[in-house]
Amino acid sequence: MKRITGFKKRNYIWVTLFLFVFSLGLHWFYGWKAFVNEEEQHHQTPVVSEYVTEMMRDTMENWQSEFLQLIWQVAGLSFLFCVGSPQSKEGDERKEEKLDYIIKMLDKEHYEKLMKDWDNKYPKK
Repeated sequence: MKRITGFKKRNYIWVTLFLFVFSLGLHWFYGWKAFVNEEEQHHQTPVVSEYVTEMMRDTMENWQSEFLQLIWQVAGLSFLFCVGSPQSKEGDERKEEKLDYIIKMLDKEHYEKLMKDWDNKYPKK
């Protein structure tokens, strides 16, 4: 079996991080251009501290409306998945046990052989 390196194993995280940093950088770059244009229209000199304050406010507004909702959906569902909600692994194990019982009742003679064959074909992780 091929060995997976740490980078390859986490490609999704790296790509997501890159896209996040890239889009945030573009947001701030074009925000600076718009800020400078606006200041020039009012015959004022652009002040970096004012720009940073304005961009932090805009960034936080965007995150509050979009990013935090997504984080809650992902983190909340992951939490509920792990604590035993109907969508969790516990539900699957229960269903599997019920199916095993039904198969055993329907075909007692071949039950053991079927289970061994299925365990070999679909090993438990």
